[in-house]
Amino acid sequence: MSDTLVQIGNRPGPRLPEWARQGRTHFESLNRLKSELRLLNLHTVCESARCPNIHECFHRGAATFMILGERCTRGCGFCSVPKFNPAREAMPLDAAEPAHVARMAARMNLRYVVITSVNRDDLEDGGSRHFAETVRAVRGALPQARVEVLTPDFCGDLEAVARVLEAAPDVFNHNIETVPRLYRRVRPQARYRQSLEVLAFARRYRASGLTKSGFMVGLGETEEEVRALLADLRAAGTDIATIGQYLQPTRRNLPVAAFIEPRQFAAYRDFGLSLGFKMVFSGPLVRSSYMADAVSEEAGRALC
Repeated sequence: MSDTLVQIGNRPGPRLPEWARQGRTHFESLNRLKSELRLLNLHTVCESARCPNIHECFHRGAATFMILGERCTRGCGFCSVPKFNPAREAMPLDAAEPAHVARMAARMNLRYVVITSVNRDDLEDGGSRHFAETVRAVRGALPQARVEVLTPDFCGDLEAVARVLEAAPDVFNHNIETVPRLYRRVRPQARYRQSLEVLAFARRYRASGLTKSGFMVGLGETEEEVRALLADLRAAGTDIATIGQYLQPTRRNLPVAAFIEPRQFAAYRDFGLSLGFKMVFSGPLVRSSYMADAVSEEAGRALC
């Protein structure tokens, strides 16, 4: 696979290749939507995770709501979402948040609503009741909209997963993030097999919905490991896979090991489709919730 990588050595501040760049031109749309979100004390993963597609998505009126607060109990090496230590401080849930998400989604006239969250390992149910309440509130405000949830692993608590599924999201998404060999460095408070179990359970529990998972490349994985990861996801019954280039969000996060060329993303897509995925969205700027409406629609057509 060496001919498909642009390797980064020890040089400080490597420049992004052209295929990993995204335009940042829609400042008016960006600032307007940010202001509206703050009025309701709402957060988006687009902002907290420093998504490269934020200008494009906010300009077209799309955003991924991030619930359960704006700070996370985990310290994943790739993620820039602010952290907090529950042993030192409390972070109570905002009881009005589900209604506020529904209100904002209705104001934006969304036809497809994506709801994700920080990890809340300090909560007895991992925040799953709050998650389900938010889905139901959105359903009440926008009965014609499709809803996708992007959940944490809830520490493997399948009752918590079931609680979210009982709210009947159209798409259940849980990100596997990386290959198992890199978990200790990239995702130290999670377990690879546990995430697969969450996805497999979601497929069994609610067979009528779509299941989805995403991961990053460019963290030091091999092509063989990516293929094995895709095979594991498919064996767990996952319908949709998203694959994107890891980009270091801050200097505190893990460095990029390699920039993967577009042709390799295409090869991963083709391999995934050969395994039976309904949809594989693969490209340098792909993120789990990016173009989620179109991805879900395409996967739904493949079911017919």
